[in-house]
Amino acid sequence: MTLEFLNDYDFFTGVPDSLLQPLCNYLMKRYGANNKHHVIAANEGNCVALAAGHYLATGKVPVVYLQNSGLGNIVNPVASLLNDKVYGIPCIFFVGWRGEPNVHDEPQHVFQGEITVKLLEDMDIATCVISKETAEEEVRERLRAWEPLLKAGKQVAFVVKKGALSFDGKMTYQNGNAMLREEIIRRIAKAAGDDPIVCTTGKASRELFELREEAHGGHGRDFLTVGSMGHSSSIALKIAMEKKSRVWCIDGDGAALMHMGSMAVIGTSGAENFVHIVVNNGAHESVGGLPTVASKIDLRKIAEGCGYRLVLRARTFQELEEGLSRCGKEKGPVFLEVECAIGARENLGRPTTSAQENKSAFMEHLKKLS
Repeated sequence: MTLEFLNDYDFFTGVPDSLLQPLCNYLMKRYGANNKHHVIAANEGNCVALAAGHYLATGKVPVVYLQNSGLGNIVNPVASLLNDKVYGIPCIFFVGWRGEPNVHDEPQHVFQGEITVKLLEDMDIATCVISKETAEEEVRERLRAWEPLLKAGKQVAFVVKKGALSFDGKMTYQNGNAMLREEIIRRIAKAAGDDPIVCTTGKASRELFELREEAHGGHGRDFLTVGSMGHSSSIALKIAMEKKSRVWCIDGDGAALMHMGSMAVIGTSGAENFVHIVVNNGAHESVGGLPTVASKIDLRKIAEGCGYRLVLRARTFQELEEGLSRCGKEKGPVFLEVECAIGARENLGRPTTSAQENKSAFMEHLKKLS
């Protein structure tokens, strides 16, 4: 299915998703990012608020795109802002259906996939599932059928199966940074030693897992936050509060932006044994490489303002080694931003142990720590 039917709309906002990559690339090709026509937001709740602002300013129906893992972030603004029992603000959602029942997917998507359609319907959002077999004219017909709902201030959603959308325009996303994330994580793991590491979702956790496999060192030191994007730092903070051992969090820029308020809690926590490392490539790389705003802001100043005791940056491997040495010695909370290139090995695998096995091994390791 091509995407010409989207020409009828002039504002799009979302958080990138691999199943929606043709849509994301189409919008990047046509509009770029972070302008009056297309905004890549920090989280899906932000998207709903931006959509509401667009409708209030123009009277036109906005379009929001997201992976179904982000549905939890839209529940509050949909139920307490958009719903026709409140302001009655129309919106069209495109939701990538990870974890579709009877289709193999990663563990973090399984339950979310099971409840996706029901969750949308519980929010009084009319739904339509589209697949490879769905013709573009069928989508247009559905939109025409939904016009009375949208005029009445209701919301509608297309639930998008894998391969349902297509776009011929090839998009390549790069930055000018030199260090590859896998080599950065290799050095972090070495610096952390036997200290616990909580690693963010996406390719970072996959790379950490494979590095441990390569070293035959086991996986008990690592908690791989395979879902719940943006929450790794909070998981790590509470572990640090319970243990005297230093606790390291490997975060991504997209994840850090998604729930940036956690930095204020960390910075004022007084957790002297906490190390927060944000590997910043300015991109949502795990879902296609579309840009975040992290390359345009100063995360270090934000960390300083939030109260982190020590704030560092690394642009080269020498600076990284020096920064990691300080992270392992000085009192925290410590914040280290590492500027990273976009890219990963084509043969990068996925964890071969289950999430439950990861949890059990990690908890056993924590029991050994003071």
